[in-house]
Amino acid sequence: MRRAKVIMHDSVAGYLSETEGGYAFAYDDAYLRSDTAAAVSLTLPLSSKPYQSNVLFPFFDGLIPEGWLLDVAEQNWKLDRRDRMGLLLACCKDCIGAVSIVDS
Repeated sequence: MRRAKVIMHDSVAGYLSETEGGYAFAYDDAYLRSDTAAAVSLTLPLSSKPYQSNVLFPFFDGLIPEGWLLDVAEQNWKLDRRDRMGLLLACCKDCIGAVSIVDS
């Protein structure tokens, strides 16, 4: 089981986990209590309850590169394009936008 920190504007917003049944995302309690808390996605509104999914949440899957850039990631890091969590951890440490994914 792999786990990643979801960083939003330099704050730990939550944790994304690969589980036996798919994926789970939970907001960090301290982040939820902060005055600046904002949802990482419209599809993942702020909640103290964890989200569960059989597949990688579309928001996170959308952060993974596509096309030639995905080909480069596969070749350089020897990743399988079907390993969505592995691609997310390898390629999304410094994304364009507010959200970044780092190994926990």
